[in-house]
Amino acid sequence: MKRKLLVGAGLSAAASTLAGIAAYAAHRLSGPTAALKRETLFAFTPFETGVDWEEVRFNSVDGLQIRAWWLARPESKRVVIGCHGHRGRKDELLGIGSGLWRAGMNVLIFDFRGRGDSDDSICSLAYHEVGDLHGAINYVQERMPEAQIGVLGYSMGAAVSLLGSADQPAVKAVVADSSFAEMANLVDFAFANRRLPQRPLRALADQITARRYGYRFEAVRPIEALIRYGQRPLLVIHCTGDTVIPVIDAYDLHAAAQGPKELWIIEDMPHCGAYFADRPAYVKRVAEFFERYL
Repeated sequence: MKRKLLVGAGLSAAASTLAGIAAYAAHRLSGPTAALKRETLFAFTPFETGVDWEEVRFNSVDGLQIRAWWLARPESKRVVIGCHGHRGRKDELLGIGSGLWRAGMNVLIFDFRGRGDSDDSICSLAYHEVGDLHGAINYVQERMPEAQIGVLGYSMGAAVSLLGSADQPAVKAVVADSSFAEMANLVDFAFANRRLPQRPLRALADQITARRYGYRFEAVRPIEALIRYGQRPLLVIHCTGDTVIPVIDAYDLHAAAQGPKELWIIEDMPHCGAYFADRPAYVKRVAEFFERYL
């Protein structure tokens, strides 16, 4: 009897531990706004990069106010919308944004909900944020009806770029840098890297995410969105040293793309490291891609 009680207690403790790990994982993926917002008072702005810009704001499709910077090229009809990563904000896109502006394009970079200067809100990993990208596309179309729109994203922002462009024919081309192909597989990859049991933890984290944050992992599948994206051009960028999102995801996304597609793999650089490997070459390749298709 005593042994049974000890076994039962051990199993209960193990289950509690797994539940705690799963809850922490869900928190990290979609956690509260306060954990994602950072002080912006001392952040760089386009002033530092010497571009023509203005502060703008627009609404996400569910009514949240999104803060953004518009880098203006009035003589051009090309517009590139930039999407930052999960725990990032818009100033992290100043390098590529300024580079594309110097290449002659209008650029819109914005803070996703719950990040930077945008409204506080429940967050997610590329689910709720799709509505923010749709708000950005609507803003561009209202401001410049003749715009030829491209979207560029990094990490989660790359996944949002694919998911959010799939049903938006106004988007003519996408650059996806360091995107994951499926959220469920990404969660498995993260648990495996920590030598934790993947299937039970993923199932628990999925249930917690649905209850607390309003979506399931299966709803976030950029690779499936490529079916709806159709024949539009796609440039996929990834680094072989990425320990956050495996490089195999880039190969899978490229293989699933149906239209004109390019795959650019950078050796021995970490997650989102392609820009920093060779800044001029990166700007040149991305700019040429958008010039070709916008």
